[in-house]
Amino acid sequence: MKITSVEIARRSRRVCAAALTILLAVVLALPLAGQGQEPVDLQAIYKIKEEGLQRSKVMEITSYLTDVYGPRLTGSPNIRAAGDWAVKEMTTWGLANAKLEPWGQFGRGWTNDRFVGHMLSPTVSPLIGAAKPWTPGTNGVVKAEAVLAVLATDADLESFKGKLRGKFVLTTPARAVPARFDPLGRRYTDTELADLARQPVGGGRGGRGGPGGQQPAGFAQRRTAFLVSEGVAGTVETSNGDGGTIFVQSGGSRNASDPPTVPQVVVAVEHYNRIVRILEKRIPVTLEFEIKNTFYDSDLTAFNVVAELPGTDRADELVMVGAHFDSWASGTGATDNAAGSAVMMEALRILKVTGLRLRRTVRIALWSGEEQGLLGSRAYVDTHFANRQTMDTKAAHAKFAGYFNVDNGTGAIRGVYLQGNEAVAPVFKAWMAPFANMGMTTLTIRNTGGTDHQSFDAVGLPGFQFIQDTVEYNSRTHHSNMDVYDRVQAADMMQNAVIVASFVYNAANRDQLLPRKPMPRPASSGRGTGPQ
Repeated sequence: MKITSVEIARRSRRVCAAALTILLAVVLALPLAGQGQEPVDLQAIYKIKEEGLQRSKVMEITSYLTDVYGPRLTGSPNIRAAGDWAVKEMTTWGLANAKLEPWGQFGRGWTNDRFVGHMLSPTVSPLIGAAKPWTPGTNGVVKAEAVLAVLATDADLESFKGKLRGKFVLTTPARAVPARFDPLGRRYTDTELADLARQPVGGGRGGRGGPGGQQPAGFAQRRTAFLVSEGVAGTVETSNGDGGTIFVQSGGSRNASDPPTVPQVVVAVEHYNRIVRILEKRIPVTLEFEIKNTFYDSDLTAFNVVAELPGTDRADELVMVGAHFDSWASGTGATDNAAGSAVMMEALRILKVTGLRLRRTVRIALWSGEEQGLLGSRAYVDTHFANRQTMDTKAAHAKFAGYFNVDNGTGAIRGVYLQGNEAVAPVFKAWMAPFANMGMTTLTIRNTGGTDHQSFDAVGLPGFQFIQDTVEYNSRTHHSNMDVYDRVQAADMMQNAVIVASFVYNAANRDQLLPRKPMPRPASSGRGTGPQ
């Protein structure tokens, strides 16, 4: 039979299509073959996704932690009430051994019970502001003249000596407020994730940036003593935020024996700048504040919130999840870090409700004192696993599988920081595969600082923080008055709880513990042991 050129072309296309089909099958089979060394139970993942995405309670948990009990400053009545609620809630779900576990002396608690601020003259205007934690109140309504006195050096203190008594002192210069043409909230781009996944050269620590600029040694203490001796009515400073968002840090000490300080207020930059501009015109400004702050000295002991899902044949081995339970004081501690705490609680609820078998015991720990230096998690690790200074280990150290942490806001999980642990990368790659369609695709060898996984990593235990979209974390919500429930993204939270639950399930059921890095050297050896 004569074969025409049309028939030849048709047959060629068929052969090419068949070859392409075979090639595609081979290519698709390659990742599956790689995963054969790290099996993933997709039926279990299906159950986790179904429960976590269809019947989620993560936003209900978040609302209780923020709307009802926020803010949750360590040592305050709020964090105690929130802890009691979390213990009761997890007990209701059927978790075992739910309790508040004391970890040591923290210091006195503090709450702001009332804040009212106005400019009274030359015109009346309310002020957006907040008191700085661990500072005293005004002892009623106080009206006083405002004065601009930027106190940055010892020479400044000398020049204003005898001139500030009874006044509200504006301690920072006016700050320019540029227009914002970029969105406050954002997600990682593919390019940014690809860059994050690259091996850094010459370091590459992630984490949060530190404060800029350095003052002379001891100047902050001399400045505070000067303000107290001058008898100022209080200090007023501008916020780093804008658009009504104010970022507030601590202004006093939780140690009752430390020297006293004065009432301290942070005011929205737009309101602050207006006052400065009026003063620069040599027009007097009168401010009025009523600030009621309460210190709590009766119980200086802090606690972590813990609960468990008992394991089966390897119940003496442990997987842990955690997030810091404490918050800062000016908002309700939503993205920092009710979001992480709610995700971890929801992850364990999912595992309990689905009835999935867990070979190892799974324990949740919600930390206090994180904002003051990872205090709760460090104390826990010292008590249960190893001494950070000597690297002397306890029996539980050898039976620890891994710790997973969430503390970068409400944003969707996009991957994992490996903390330099090369050996765990193939394991996590397999575990992430079912979540590629949720955007979780990135592993980075880098470490990231500033949160509680470091307490575990510092003693040679596998401790990991997830990579998350920043959303508004660094631009609007971190330690601000806008760190409230409405800034939390429900879809991201549900996704995060599902991912955490799946990682926990995998870690609890794999045949081996997760791979570890070499044990750090003791601090006494002259080399660092990780975060100090």
